[in-house]
Amino acid sequence: MIDITTLRVAATVSCFVLFLGIVAWAYARRNAPRFEEAAQLPFEQD
Repeated sequence: MIDITTLRVAATVSCFVLFLGIVAWAYARRNAPRFEEAAQLPFEQD
């Protein structure tokens, strides 16, 4: 049977891996043009 400590460790590790994945996605060069375009949206005139 799995105890509560093992579940907590598994949840912490999985959240950390998810965080690293999000950071890698945010800093990927292939996403840079899309993020740059999104950053300019507030300054565009209708």
